[in-house]
Amino acid sequence: MASESRRDPRHPDDAYLAFWRERHLCTLTTLRPDGTPHVVPVGVTYDPGAGLARVITRRTSAKVANVLAGADRPGGARAAVCQVDRGRWATLEGVASVRTDAEAIADAVARYAERYGRTPAPNPERVLIEIALDRAMGTVPSL
Repeated sequence: MASESRRDPRHPDDAYLAFWRERHLCTLTTLRPDGTPHVVPVGVTYDPGAGLARVITRRTSAKVANVLAGADRPGGARAAVCQVDRGRWATLEGVASVRTDAEAIADAVARYAERYGRTPAPNPERVLIEIALDRAMGTVPSL
């Protein structure tokens, strides 16, 4: 198994980026108001050019509430997304925010459809959690 390595989230190597383009269920970790972690399965898209990871969800979800509650914390609402495939894993971390504008949500849905091979059904409650990435790590071997 490869050893863990830190990576630049805006300039991933080819193997790391290829792994994030594969179809994998991921986890999103946010912090509850009491500081304990809340971990849930999600679909994630990774955009290194923009330095963002994106998760579409319902506006009434606990993850959205956690991000909104964490916005006032020093350093903002920290979040991490992770995916695992046998001995390979990759994590992206940063400061999360909630976007409600239709254009950003439509872009995120299109990115999700491209990665996961299906377009989610329309949902008037849909919002976007964007994570401004400042850390990447994983055990993805080089190509």
